[in-house]
Amino acid sequence: MIFKVYYQQSITEVPVRENTKSLFVEGESVRDVRTKIADRGYNVEFVQEVTGAFLEYERQNEDFKVLEIG
Repeated sequence: MIFKVYYQQSITEVPVRENTKSLFVEGESVRDVRTKIADRGYNVEFVQEVTGAFLEYERQNEDFKVLEIG
């Protein structure tokens, strides 16, 4: 499954909507995705599964890349 992760660049930053970034990660569950990116030091705000029409919409973006973290 593919998940969209909304995060702040640094775990010490206070979440500010204008500074929120996102990335796509392949994983089995929300917990699995959070475990995979835990070592990156991100302040994760939200992890959302992306499926169906939402996934197709996101794939149309030229910056769409899915991280496959082992």
